[in-house]
Amino acid sequence: MLKIGVTGGIGSGKSTVCRVFGILGVPVYNADDRARNILYCDEEVKRSLLEAFGESLFTGGKPDRRKLASLVFDNSEALGTLNSIVHPAVRNDFNVWLDDHHGEPYIVKEAAILFETGTWRELDWIILVTAPEQVRVERIMERDGITRDEVEKRVDNQWPDEKKIPLAGTVIRNDDREPVLPVLLSLHDKLSRGILPA
Repeated sequence: MLKIGVTGGIGSGKSTVCRVFGILGVPVYNADDRARNILYCDEEVKRSLLEAFGESLFTGGKPDRRKLASLVFDNSEALGTLNSIVHPAVRNDFNVWLDDHHGEPYIVKEAAILFETGTWRELDWIILVTAPEQVRVERIMERDGITRDEVEKRVDNQWPDEKKIPLAGTVIRNDDREPVLPVLLSLHDKLSRGILPA
């Protein structure tokens, strides 16, 4: 079974790409959604967060994502601590999920910071979805109802595309000019037959 990573900066359109794979019947593991679930439900993770950040970042006994986000987006040390708590739990969760999907020709793992965490090395092929920063910022402002400054802080916490492109197997430019679907259908055809793209 081939393990395919799909990544891209915030607002690049990686989730749209993964929705297409899902429609084609490919199992998709959304690392960001699973991390959110782990944050609320994994008692060991909650205990580690409490020790690292204190009760002020909890609301009703659960980690408050808004408070965490405002803390880590201005504090790279706090972001590193958060990642060191959550990412090992996500890795374990992914391995359990993989066991449930053995026998598939390929699966997709969607993760915003696949390169930043180093987990891309555990996958067979990486698809990087890119878009011009201005397009990405406008998409996120519209989608999340947040300010340009808030979006730009999030963008600054991710690697620039220039750093990711040399590590990616396939780069899909999602700038609303070139159709993306034919590229995805071609990839699906190859991957379904166990062939990595050239």
